[in-house]
Amino acid sequence: MTTLPRSIPLQTRLPKVGTTIFTVMSALATEHKAVNLGQGFPDFDCDPSLVDEVSQAMRAGMNQYPPMPGALALRETVSAKIASLYGRIYDPGAEITITAGATQAILTAVLCCVHPGDEVIVLEPCYDSYIPNIELAGGKVVRLPLTPRTFRPDFALISGAITAQTRAIIVNSPHNPSATVWTREEMLQLERLLAPTDILLIADEVYEHMVFDAVPHVSAASIPGLAERAFVVSSFGKTYHVTGWKVGYVAAPKALSAEFRKVHQFNVFTVNTPVQLALAAYMANPEPYLGLPAFYQRKRDLFLEGLRQTRLRPLHTAGTYFQCVEYGAVSDLPEAEFCQWLTKEIGVAAIPLSAFYEGGFEQGIARLCFAKKDETLQLALQRLQAL
Repeated sequence: MTTLPRSIPLQTRLPKVGTTIFTVMSALATEHKAVNLGQGFPDFDCDPSLVDEVSQAMRAGMNQYPPMPGALALRETVSAKIASLYGRIYDPGAEITITAGATQAILTAVLCCVHPGDEVIVLEPCYDSYIPNIELAGGKVVRLPLTPRTFRPDFALISGAITAQTRAIIVNSPHNPSATVWTREEMLQLERLLAPTDILLIADEVYEHMVFDAVPHVSAASIPGLAERAFVVSSFGKTYHVTGWKVGYVAAPKALSAEFRKVHQFNVFTVNTPVQLALAAYMANPEPYLGLPAFYQRKRDLFLEGLRQTRLRPLHTAGTYFQCVEYGAVSDLPEAEFCQWLTKEIGVAAIPLSAFYEGGFEQGIARLCFAKKDETLQLALQRLQAL
């Protein structure tokens, strides 16, 4: 007689987490041969010279562990970039850490400063890792909505949510999924609001080089009262079209970086050496990241022009590589059902904005990604014009 193996009971740390909407929609897109504008990654290659730099580093024998905080050459290059763009000098030795992507960076920032019972303010809609990160740390998530449809911060609401237990606030600009960008006045208002507190800021700036219409990105690093309390997070994957490499960084004052590195060394320790050295060499030329706004603005404008020939109503995209659209003239379906219908019947995959809210919040808006080849965008637009 065969004895079935016993199932060992395990109490989940994340009882609310299931299959993500991104996995669901990508599988649906594959099944129906739809143009996948749902997930946010390019379908074009990076600069071949960047790949050459990785190969050269590998062939040169740079294949063993780098220092725990990251290769010094890359930390020095990141420090120079931040100083040039935002005017703050971070010590490469003590204040910049290379991470296994921005998602790991954000988790590590949360784990190093949030204790059980601490409150963390999250502005919805938000990237889907924030809330599970806080819950893993034992923190209490305080969800506040950005202003519906405009997605501007409501500082009266934020102020009213601050308590003696508030440990941190997470701010994402340029913002995924809404494609809004915080203004300098809004960042200064946040500085004033946090000034009398010890609240930390986790500044998710992974789309920092994707800002349009000659409007600059206002980094937390450029605002002294924010920089002194901020973990500033960015992503090489987003900037250089290599999302699969999963390399990012965190810039933070020395005391915050010391605590960050305590956690970093035990949840990832360090990031692969040849890619770090390749990025350091490639970043010596600032043109690729300085030219990124124009590169993506052209794609945004191409996509916008095509969307105007459809019954979808595009919202303003100030940054990132996402375009939100209102679909009320096409359907009265809830957002998730509309995106499934769009994928199956029209052949274009999108993501419902409601997926970025706890419990969902219906506004009749879907998010599309335009980080695609022109021919991919044109094919999607041809299909959307059939609506």
